[in-house]
Amino acid sequence: MTRVKGGNIAKNRRRKVLKAAKGYFGSKHRLFKTAQEQTFHSGVYAFRDRKANKRNFRKLWIVRINAACRENEISYSKFISGLNKAGVEINRKMLSELAIDNPKAFAELVKLAKDANEGKVTKKVEPKTEAKAEVKKEEKAPAKKEDKDLSKLTVAELKEMAKKAKIDNYTAMKKAELVEALSK
Repeated sequence: MTRVKGGNIAKNRRRKVLKAAKGYFGSKHRLFKTAQEQTFHSGVYAFRDRKANKRNFRKLWIVRINAACRENEISYSKFISGLNKAGVEINRKMLSELAIDNPKAFAELVKLAKDANEGKVTKKVEPKTEAKAEVKKEEKAPAKKEDKDLSKLTVAELKEMAKKAKIDNYTAMKKAELVEALSK
């Protein structure tokens, strides 16, 4: 049986592995076999450390928040508990940035958390239905303005409006036809 060397495909595959292994120590960046082993291990390390990185950053944010809390005479756990009781939804990354960049705003959050821990603040939760109704009202208000100036809209916007208005065969219409159909 004849020997098959692989030619360009094998050469390109090896070149890709050696390119990925550039900068590795010793033979790991020169020899294909060791370079391939090291790139496999590197991939495993990268995957593992992407997960670990998230944990490390969360630890850092907590340490920063804790330091800022201690300056404001409250423990980290009581601060977070108070924010939850007050209904404040802000993540630890933003809290740590706030503690560094804007200590006055952070102090106000600490005051809010202390009040919530003492029972002075109740949760301010707005019903979701009201928020949705407000959004729908805002969407309907500009539609009235668009009725007046339909000629200024693009064909794509007009087709979208026609689709919402359930106009038949709107895809084949030209701009003038769309404006006429929507103005009815």
